[in-house]
Amino acid sequence: MIPYEFTCPDCRREIPVTDPMREATLANGCPLCGRSVAKDHFAT
Repeated sequence: MIPYEFTCPDCRREIPVTDPMREATLANGCPLCGRSVAKDHFAT
């Protein structure tokens, strides 16, 4: 499983995520503020 680093474009929080968490975040938005996100907000 590839670890990702998610950075919210709105609240600017950085969160380490796994593949399932990445997919959930893409579908539901930032888990902290709810803003919708795109694939380019994740880094490996």
